[in-house]
Amino acid sequence: MSGIIEVRDLTKVFTTEESEVEALHDINLSIQAGDIYGIIGMSGAGKSTLVRCLNFLERPTKGTVEIGGRDLSAMSERELRGLRSEIAMIFQHFNLLMQKNVTDNICFPLIIAGMKKKDARERAAQLLEIVGMTEKAKAYPAQLSGGQKQRVAIARALAGNPKILLCDEATSALDPQTTRSILTLLKEINRQYGITIVIITHEMAVVREICSHVAIISGGCLAEQGRVFDIFSHPKTDAAKELIVKRGKESELNLESRQRSLMDGKCCIRIVFSVNSSFEPVIANMVLKFGQPVNILKADTMNVEGIARGEMILQLPDEKEMQENMKDYLIERGLAVEEVNGYVD
Repeated sequence: MSGIIEVRDLTKVFTTEESEVEALHDINLSIQAGDIYGIIGMSGAGKSTLVRCLNFLERPTKGTVEIGGRDLSAMSERELRGLRSEIAMIFQHFNLLMQKNVTDNICFPLIIAGMKKKDARERAAQLLEIVGMTEKAKAYPAQLSGGQKQRVAIARALAGNPKILLCDEATSALDPQTTRSILTLLKEINRQYGITIVIITHEMAVVREICSHVAIISGGCLAEQGRVFDIFSHPKTDAAKELIVKRGKESELNLESRQRSLMDGKCCIRIVFSVNSSFEPVIANMVLKFGQPVNILKADTMNVEGIARGEMILQLPDEKEMQENMKDYLIERGLAVEEVNGYVD
């Protein structure tokens, strides 16, 4: 089934006087209407270039982007401007007009598009109610917190009734509590209005909290893609494992932090358990069965696609046969098991 966004064989090369830099190489994505889709990668991976290619703010060097079945490369500049009214963007630093108040910031793109000022103000009032900012209608950006500014930016992005909302590191400048509130707002907008949301981020917790599908970008290439739970349970590529297992903790939305490290040569496994098995004392039962202790280095619950899931990092006994027996025991009980030697939390 074709998605509302189809990216095929997309490559982007930036040319300077000295050299050529390939920012993206042979990217293929299909994003379905109504999805909340995450594109994640470390700084410099190419994810922000990719999101700018989705509305042809950056024109790909090779490949195609289709929005609703329309090939952007075949469009004139006038047609592209019309299409972009269906694709809104919000950014890390909000991009509000500092000399205009909240209402006027929301009205600005509507008036530019030809809407009467009275109608634009009525629309702005509706949007401020949606994002919970009615009482700040006359405030200026300098008087707002980071979360409030982002709510205004979301209201402005929704002003033209877009079908797609692109969020480029939209929560990176916010504290954890404010990030949660913005993600909750985006989920509600997606649920009520069916807007397809594409989230560009380097924060693992954002993807786990809100996204149904995720693509992992590494070195300009698509390393892995699929449903969020599948990727988090069974990361196949080194890039995915690096982000999920080793770096995921860096961006947790909670304020707790624990740091432990393991010596080389120890056998450590990461297990992910389902809602059903999370209520079973699987680890305790395993210890009783084999008569050998295990070291729990990390134990977390996480919200994936709106469902609580559990994750642990265990250090197993040194004996090889015992390690294999314990891994088999866990797999038989429906747990995803992955060896993560040298894990550092």
